[in-house]
Amino acid sequence: MKEKYDVPIASEAEFVSYMMDQMASFGLPCTNQQAKDFYVYYVHMIETNKFLNLTGITDMQEVVVKHMIDSLSCYDSAVMKPGSTLIDVGTGAGFPGIPLAIYDRTLQVTLFDSLKKRLTFLDEIIDTLNLTNCTTLHGRAEDLAHQSFRESFDIATSRAVARLPILLEWTMPYVKVGGHMIALKGAIYEEEINESGKALKTLNGEISDIKKINLPTLDDTRAVVYIKKTAKTPKIYPRKPKVIKDNPLV
Repeated sequence: MKEKYDVPIASEAEFVSYMMDQMASFGLPCTNQQAKDFYVYYVHMIETNKFLNLTGITDMQEVVVKHMIDSLSCYDSAVMKPGSTLIDVGTGAGFPGIPLAIYDRTLQVTLFDSLKKRLTFLDEIIDTLNLTNCTTLHGRAEDLAHQSFRESFDIATSRAVARLPILLEWTMPYVKVGGHMIALKGAIYEEEINESGKALKTLNGEISDIKKINLPTLDDTRAVVYIKKTAKTPKIYPRKPKVIKDNPLV
């Protein structure tokens, strides 16, 4: 009997051609070597997905658009300057952290997640692709933000983790003053932004840009929200998960 995620894997030539075409359509340059690195990531993810639930998206074309290009939609060279330190909070299968680390090897990327098995998979990707600019970190966002990692990153990213007010409380404490939190959001991004006023004021962040995203081959509208950190976040934040859930900053 065929397993749920026992799916055919595209050839390297097919993947690389499609990846480069779709990246060009999106307006981001992509080298042949970068596309090959993305292929290695794709193959390893599909193979690992047979025994570890990483993603429900397994079709090659959907992986390219909905995972790879969607992750790169937040790339902005004006914010992600060479040598910038970036923490990807709740990275899961490595989105957007791994695509960003592949695309710009000057970025110093930390993949942060609470599930060790996912990080083991990501460590294998890092080793296979020789991503010397990438490392993993195991823990819970509400814990490590109160330790040595507090306000130590230029950028924090997060994709498909939580609604924006909650996400801000989890991520802003990691960002240096003057740095950015970058949230990759879906179709209801305006609703989430509207309910984030209190969180932004409390955590000392301000929205510096909202970039609407239309991915190749898809009809939906998404957005990348850039939040600049204007002052230190009060030490009380982030609070415990139950407190955040029962009394979110809205």
